[in-house]
Amino acid sequence: MNDWLERLREGVEQALSSPSDNQEPYEDERFVGDLNLWDRINGFGDFVLNSPAGEIAATIMASSTVTFLYDQMFVKELGAEARTPWHQDQPYWAVSGRQMCSIWTPLDPVPSAIALEFVRGSHLWREYNPQHFLDHSPYEGTGLPNLPNIEAAREEYDIVSYDVEPGDCLIFHAMITHGAPDNSSAATRRRAYAIRWLGDDARFCERAGEVAIPPDDAGLKHGEPYSGKNFPTVWPRTT
Repeated sequence: MNDWLERLREGVEQALSSPSDNQEPYEDERFVGDLNLWDRINGFGDFVLNSPAGEIAATIMASSTVTFLYDQMFVKELGAEARTPWHQDQPYWAVSGRQMCSIWTPLDPVPSAIALEFVRGSHLWREYNPQHFLDHSPYEGTGLPNLPNIEAAREEYDIVSYDVEPGDCLIFHAMITHGAPDNSSAATRRRAYAIRWLGDDARFCERAGEVAIPPDDAGLKHGEPYSGKNFPTVWPRTT
């Protein structure tokens, strides 16, 4: 696992030094995200296609196949004051179904005080409107209601978080509500790499209003499974 971690760390630094059009500052240079890294940085691509992550996703989702949707990195430098807003992942995506998950891998030690937080049981909630991470403005035209203000009423929810170390991973359903604190009081950077995986029942879904993923035309029709060079099936392995 150490070799994989080093390659992912190298990939993060390469992405930071050569940002793509997808790279977005969520606060300023202290909190940065980027996506679809796998097809331009070798270490990420190798991890997507050849690491144990795809098989792990298949096991968790009880799926006979696993298809890659997209990958994403998050970097919160020391002093980052912006929190990751509470959100569900699936409403950002042009995807329907229940067999889908994220595998979030920390590349630095992350104590629970600055780690991802989850509202236990919220994977069973209805869909809520996505929001932009930069200014927390709601997506337009989706027809979805706004998420309740969880941060203002934390005591009303069953919120959990975990201490994680490099080599650990957090695996979570695309509908679970989650967020993360700032990194203003931490003693370390918080670099993380996430891959979004689709199982047997996931389908391309034409949504109303703004959609973040895929960022470009997927070349699919409503109800079709994701496939093709941009969405490879990585499990079972074919080579």
